[in-house]
Amino acid sequence: MTGQTGHCTNFGNCSIADSRKPVARQPGQDFVCPECGKGLLIAQAGGAAPGKAGLLAVAGLAVAVIIGGGLWLMSKRGPAPSAGATPAATAPAPKAVAPAAETVILRLAGSNTIGANLAPSLAEAYLSDQGYQNVHRVVGEMPGDVRIVGDRAGHLDAITIAAHGTKTGFDALMANGADIALASRRVTPEEASGLKGQGDMTGPASEHVLAMDGIAVVVNRSNRVATLSKDKVAAIFNGLIKDWSQVGGSPGPINVYARDDRSGTFDTFQSLVLGKSQLIVGAKRYEASAELADAVAADPAGIGFVGLPSIGSTKPLAIAEAEATPLVPNRFTVGTEDYPLARRLFLYTAAAPANPQALKYTEFALSAAGQAVVEKTGFVPLTIRSETVTVSSVSQQFAELTRGAQRLSTNFRFVTGASALDNRAMRDLARVVDFVSATGVRPDKLLLIGFADSRGRPDFNDNLSKQRARAVADALGQQGVRVGLTTWLGAEMPVADNGTEEGREKNRRVEIYVRP
Repeated sequence: MTGQTGHCTNFGNCSIADSRKPVARQPGQDFVCPECGKGLLIAQAGGAAPGKAGLLAVAGLAVAVIIGGGLWLMSKRGPAPSAGATPAATAPAPKAVAPAAETVILRLAGSNTIGANLAPSLAEAYLSDQGYQNVHRVVGEMPGDVRIVGDRAGHLDAITIAAHGTKTGFDALMANGADIALASRRVTPEEASGLKGQGDMTGPASEHVLAMDGIAVVVNRSNRVATLSKDKVAAIFNGLIKDWSQVGGSPGPINVYARDDRSGTFDTFQSLVLGKSQLIVGAKRYEASAELADAVAADPAGIGFVGLPSIGSTKPLAIAEAEATPLVPNRFTVGTEDYPLARRLFLYTAAAPANPQALKYTEFALSAAGQAVVEKTGFVPLTIRSETVTVSSVSQQFAELTRGAQRLSTNFRFVTGASALDNRAMRDLARVVDFVSATGVRPDKLLLIGFADSRGRPDFNDNLSKQRARAVADALGQQGVRVGLTTWLGAEMPVADNGTEEGREKNRRVEIYVRP
């Protein structure tokens, strides 16, 4: 019996994969990469290494992973088609070796922030909802790898999760190595272009806002600094500010902790805080937020940034942007996206996934049951709640409009330069309807206030904020909720810096209130 030749596709994490060199495995050896342990892609005739185009052309690839010394398969094959269904005309998938009676029905890959606990918890709840028994986690040998296994009618099915950073999720989706990409930032134009064969990654059929998270800037609890402007945070992390006395702390050097370059958390921090500046050389880098938080909690001179559920024993700082009021990250400030470092967490799928489990899992994650799991794992769910308005340093008109009112925990946001709702806002319409129904709020007590960014003439911004408020009112009206009052304030009361695209995007919004 002759051996087989394959290629490792663990690009960016394995030097053998990056070299594109074939790997020969002899009979009796596991068909895995000798460096990283990931399963090998069977070499094409002639032994050519797969480039990006080659990877996109391969269907039904199997990725083998070593788990607890046993070989298990991450199979692209979904559930068998129903009786009478006509199978799609695709090339037959290679036969794969897997543990007896266990089938991988769904593959997730990407963000550590989502994959560490949220995605596995959702997978457990999803399998239980589908009637599986004895649902449990099996942790892989590589940190971030886990599969959720359940028993239904005597057959074991599994959902696999490989959480090694947002970029790896898009790479896996592109290479048909995952059904869902987990992302703690939006897809980049380059990534969307590479995935255009699977649909418009920025459209509502592919981009699904899963939850809200806040990037918390954290320090040791003994640190007397409580508030920083976003500019000063940037100056600390790019090395311009090196001593705590420069920001009101006790004299002493600042020790900087940061996530690694593959992390969506770092990508978001780079975009929202560092901008075009670079992270200080010598910063201590971590793949996981929990490890970073533990390091800061043990270092009185430390400062770092983590996702909201990973704050742990550190102290989160209140962050101010431009002239806005400093805000600490909490359920409400993150849910409305007013907190300067609030971010959305995403699931990305093909517009029409070949595996039906991808959409079923996504819809479950966005349902009330899924959002309860989001909250239980420490993230901010998208379900609507209300909170009493605190008015400070605002226009008299706004103060009069909102006196005694309750603000709802969402802002409707829009596509740049238009009154078209973005992907989160389109789903938030139904969530507002559910809130009104569940709480008994009279629709005529609802108040919508439209805002714009400052780019453009004042009259143009006033008109655009009016169009946006009316667009939300019309959309709610189509679902049977007739809003009592709709008004607009143009570019007044920005919640973010109009000097950045991220800030302008936050300022293009419609806030919603319940009047007394």
